[in-house]
Amino acid sequence: MSEGHATERNDTGSRRWALWATLLLLVVALLVVLVFLTREYEEARDQQALEQEAAAVVGDIRNELVRNVQTLQSLNSVSPTADSWSAPAAELLAQHRELVRLEWRDNAQRIISHRDTPYLSDVFAYLDRTRAVADVKLACDNAQRQSGPAYSSSYFWPMRDGLGLELMEMCMPVVRSGVPNGFLVATYSLPGILSEFTRPDALRSRGLSFNDADGTRLALHRMVPGTRRTLSANAVLELPGHTLILQLQSPRLVGGLFPNVLTAVISALSLALLAVLALLARDTRLRQRAELGVADALAFRKAMEDSLVTGLRARDMTGRITYVNPAFCEMVGLSAEQLIGTGLPAPWWPPELVDEYQQRQLVRLAGQTLPREGYESVFQRSDGTRFPVLIIEAPLIDAQGKQTGFMSAILDLTEQRRVEDLNRTSQERLQATARLATVGEMASLLSHELNQPLAAISSYASGAMNLLEQPAASVPQADLSQAMKRISEQAERAGRVIKSVADFVRRREQVREAVSPQDLMDAIQPLLVLQAKKQGIQLQIGIAPGCPAVHCDRTMVEQVLLNLARNGMQAMPQGDPALGQGARVLRIAVHQTRLHSGLRPGGDQHKAWITFEVSDHGLGLSPEVQAKLFTPFFTTRTEGMGLGLSLCRTVIEQHGGALTYEPNQPRGTVFRFTLPAHLSSRP
Repeated sequence: MSEGHATERNDTGSRRWALWATLLLLVVALLVVLVFLTREYEEARDQQALEQEAAAVVGDIRNELVRNVQTLQSLNSVSPTADSWSAPAAELLAQHRELVRLEWRDNAQRIISHRDTPYLSDVFAYLDRTRAVADVKLACDNAQRQSGPAYSSSYFWPMRDGLGLELMEMCMPVVRSGVPNGFLVATYSLPGILSEFTRPDALRSRGLSFNDADGTRLALHRMVPGTRRTLSANAVLELPGHTLILQLQSPRLVGGLFPNVLTAVISALSLALLAVLALLARDTRLRQRAELGVADALAFRKAMEDSLVTGLRARDMTGRITYVNPAFCEMVGLSAEQLIGTGLPAPWWPPELVDEYQQRQLVRLAGQTLPREGYESVFQRSDGTRFPVLIIEAPLIDAQGKQTGFMSAILDLTEQRRVEDLNRTSQERLQATARLATVGEMASLLSHELNQPLAAISSYASGAMNLLEQPAASVPQADLSQAMKRISEQAERAGRVIKSVADFVRRREQVREAVSPQDLMDAIQPLLVLQAKKQGIQLQIGIAPGCPAVHCDRTMVEQVLLNLARNGMQAMPQGDPALGQGARVLRIAVHQTRLHSGLRPGGDQHKAWITFEVSDHGLGLSPEVQAKLFTPFFTTRTEGMGLGLSLCRTVIEQHGGALTYEPNQPRGTVFRFTLPAHLSSRP
C-alpha cells in the first residue's frame, strides 16, 4: 500500500513538473512569436518610413538644383562682359558651397572667364582642367540639344596628398537677345550636394551617400554610427543627362507592440508583476539594512568630526555656510546656529580687513585659484581677540560629479606661533651668549689696545698744555694744530674699538638690509687685528672689485665672520714646527658667483650670490671632528662652548645660503659661505 502511495506521489510530481515545463515552453514560444512578429512589423514600418524620407531628400536636392539653375541663368544677364562677370560669380560661389567652379565658355566651348570656390584650395592644381573636357563637352552638347541645363556623368577628380572629389558638370546655354552667347558650366561636388541640400535634423544618426547604378559608392556624407544592423532605402535622382542613386541608411530600431498580441502581453506583464513584487520585498529588506548601515556610518563620521581639533566649514557656491563642526565654533566663539546660513562678510573677519578678505574670497569662489591650496589668515573671536589660522580649501563634489560648494579645514596656529617665538627667543639668547663669551675672551686684548690710544692722547695733551703755557706770540700754531689733530685721531681709534664691541654684543631685532662687504670687514677688523697681533698672525683681507652689496642681518653676519676668523687663528698655534713664521696667515676673501653650488634643494640657481672664504693653514679637520663639526655643544677646545659653528650655519641658512668647508692646500681648512646679493646691486 505504501509502495502504491509512493508511486502515486511520484506520478503526481512528474505530472506537475510536466505541466510546469509545458507552461514554460508555451510562454517561451509565445514570447518568441511575439518578438518575431513585432520585429517584422517594426522593420516593415521603419523601411517604409525610410523610403519616404529618402524620396523627400531626393526631392529637396532636385528643388535646390532647380533653384541653382535659376540663379545661374541670371548671372550672365546682369554681367554681360567677362570683367563684370567675375565678381558676381565669386559672390555666387561664396554663397553656394556645393559649387566648386563656374566657367563662362563661348560657342566653341573655349573658356572666356572662370572662378573657383574659396572654400577649397588647389582643386585643379594637381591635374589640369583640360582632363575634364570630355565631360564638359558631353554636358554642353546635351544642353544645346535640349535648349536647357544638362548634367554630365560624375567623375573622380584627384587632388594633392592622395585626396580627391567626386565631381559632376552642369552646362546650360547662355542666350542674350535671342542669340546664343556661349555656355555657363557649373562644377558640382557630390559631397557638397549631400551636405548643403539636406537638413541636418532629418539625418540625425543616419547615413547618406550617392551610389552609381551598379552599387558603387560615389560620395559619402554620413555613416551609421556603431556596428548595429541597418536599414537601407534607395531613391533615384534623375537629372537631365545623368541619373544618381541616393542611399539613406538608418540603424534598425524596434519600438511599440504588435496590437494582436495584447492578451499575451497582459499575461506576461502579470507574471512579471508577481516577480517584481517579490523583488520589491527583497529590495525593501536590503534597503532597510542599507539605511541602518548609512545611519551607523553617519554617526561614526559625526563622532570623528566632533572630536577633531581642526575646524571644518562647508560653504555653497555663493559663500553661505552650510556646515560647521564644534572645533570651528570653539575657534570663533560662535554657535553653529549663529554661523549656518551666514554669508560674506564673515562674522569672524577683523573689521579693518573686511575689504581685503572680501576681494580674496570673491576670487577664490570664482575658481581662479587651485583647490587644496593652503593660505594663512587672521580670524577674530567673538570677544575681539585675534589669532592666526591656516586655511586649506577644496571643492565639494556631489554624487553626480557637480561642484556644489567649498570645504575648508582651518588650523589654529596660535600655539605654533608661540612655539616659534620661544624658539626664536632661545636662538637669540644663544647668539647673544656666544657674542658675550667672545667679548669676554677679548677683554684683555681690548684693554691692551686701548692703552695705546689713551697714552698717545695723554702725551699729545701734555704737549699742547706746554705750548699753551708759553707766551701767545711765541706759540707755533702749526704744532698746536698738529697736536689737536693727533688727539682727535687717537680718540676716534679708541671709539671705533669700543663701538665695534658694543655693536657686536648688543641684542636687537633682526633687520635685513643692504650691506657692502667692505663695511662688514671694517666692523670686525679692529677685533681681528687685536687677536692677530697677539698671536703673531698675518691678516689678509681681499674683496673682489665691483662686488655688490649683500642682503643680510649685519650683526649676525659679522658674528659669523668673527667666529670663523677666530677659529682659523686658533687652528694655527704658535710653535708649530710645520708652520714657519711667514706661513701663519689668515686670509678672508670675498667675491661674486652666479651659480651657487651650495644651495639647499629647491633654491634659486640663477640669482647672484656673494661668497665669503676664510682660509687658514692649521692642522686641518680629522674625520672624527668632521662628523660632529656642526653639532651643538661639540668643541675641541677646553674653554669653548661648542655653539659657534652651529650658530654660524643656522644664521647662513636663515639667509638662504649654505656654510661648507674643504681642505686647504698644502694644509689647513677653508670655510666658505654664501649670501644673496641685494636686488638693486645685482648685475
